[in-house]
Amino acid sequence: MIIREEYLNRIRPFYNSEMIKVITGMRRAGKSVFLKQIINELEQNNIPKENIIYINLEDFENRCLYKDEQLFKYIKTRLVNNKKYYIFIDEIQNVIGFERVINSFRSTHDCSIFITGSNSSLLSSEIATLLSGRTISMHMLPFKFSEFVEFNKTNNKDLDTLLFEYLKWGGIPLVIKQDEETKSVVLENIYDSIVQRDIITREKRIDNKGLTRIIDYLVGTSSKTISGRNISNILKENGFKISVPTVYNYIDSIVKACIIDKIKRYDINGKKILAFEEKIYTKDIGFFNLRKTKLSEENGAIIETVIYNELISRGYKVYIGKTKNSEIDFIAEKHGRKCYIQACYLLTDGKTAEREFSGYDSILDNYPKYVISLDKITNNRNGIIHLNLIDFLLNPNLID
Repeated sequence: MIIREEYLNRIRPFYNSEMIKVITGMRRAGKSVFLKQIINELEQNNIPKENIIYINLEDFENRCLYKDEQLFKYIKTRLVNNKKYYIFIDEIQNVIGFERVINSFRSTHDCSIFITGSNSSLLSSEIATLLSGRTISMHMLPFKFSEFVEFNKTNNKDLDTLLFEYLKWGGIPLVIKQDEETKSVVLENIYDSIVQRDIITREKRIDNKGLTRIIDYLVGTSSKTISGRNISNILKENGFKISVPTVYNYIDSIVKACIIDKIKRYDINGKKILAFEEKIYTKDIGFFNLRKTKLSEENGAIIETVIYNELISRGYKVYIGKTKNSEIDFIAEKHGRKCYIQACYLLTDGKTAEREFSGYDSILDNYPKYVISLDKITNNRNGIIHLNLIDFLLNPNLID
């Protein structure tokens, strides 16, 4: 079992807090295992097992708890003493009206509550009103490269080979456990499950085929700027008449299913967030490889997507940087610190290197600036630090 220490480190201070711990992330990202890791730590700290309540709502055996009244009654029967209880509910979005159940136990019992869901709208529902200011939210991604390396530590493969495999298959735990012959089948099945269960079945009055086309398009064009009008026109050419506003509604539903992220641009010189030209990033690079288009600049998109997901996993808030004459791939902020990052496959020639480094020419502040690529030999320039991708992925202290 890979211990998700980065996530555990963020949530440990709240183990005994009355704040509701909300963990979101795509299906099969490892949320259930993460809850069990928290439970293991509680037991190691001498919390009695009878005071730990774990409910997996993906388990068919618990289908009777899909109604809020039944869930409430079940938990109530488990409260048998006056000690503090730790309540874990996995995939809670399966329960209609779960917000009232959570709020009831939070307000009337001494308990610490942890909930997970495969939809990021978990906090935009009624729970946000009932529990305003009383939630701690954490978003979980599949394994990042360092965790992938740890998983494969007994395979005696070098880092370059492992990186190649990671860039091909991604970090979904169930996928990387498979033999080479079955990886693609499992990855495809997980993707279809997310599309069907977490997007299509949760939407009403939709064109299923059109929505599926939009999902495939977005996942396969990771790192690109999105335009509702362009997507609408592409669909129209393929026989699907979907209006621009409807396309944007569908995009929001896809984002909520935790399969892609939509990122805003930040005008570095004007110091303001821009309300247009957003970019998208697929949450797992394996999904991108399933649905990538022939028009995708494959290598660059893969490197950029992996770097983006790594930054998010480390807890950074990320924007796309915009200057008057160029674009900076990422502005990463955390704990009041900020840095700039350019992502590149290889600096194969002087022209490519000039393009990546010169993007910083109009940025006059003193925040750290980086170029990250697969190059084995790195060359800093004018205070801009050039990092090898593997070094960056395995050493979180390399950027500040």
